[in-house]
Amino acid sequence: MFKYSLSALTASVLFALSALAPAHAAVDVEAAKALAKSNDCLKCHAADKDKKGPSMKKIAAKYKGKPDAQEKMIKNMTENQMVKLSDGTEEKHKVIDTKDPKELKNMADWYLSH
Repeated sequence: MFKYSLSALTASVLFALSALAPAHAAVDVEAAKALAKSNDCLKCHAADKDKKGPSMKKIAAKYKGKPDAQEKMIKNMTENQMVKLSDGTEEKHKVIDTKDPKELKNMADWYLSH
């Protein structure tokens, strides 16, 4: 009986912890890259180095551990917000050419995965 209770307790704890974790699906890297290329995102962002904008690695570090990271990334991609460029100037961030929530989430998760 103790063995059963311990297993049930472990399962309950794991289930409770999974409910707290963000519900992000696996990133479709190829779809994210294609969307990034078609929207000229890669002119300003690279995986490991700063260009006109910060690297994806820097962006991921900025949002690491923040529960609203995906939401903030999507807001940045869709609301034409002012952003600071690597040379210190500011300009409005280009609005990504999709309204599909799945594509936006995938793109945000791809950036955050770096």
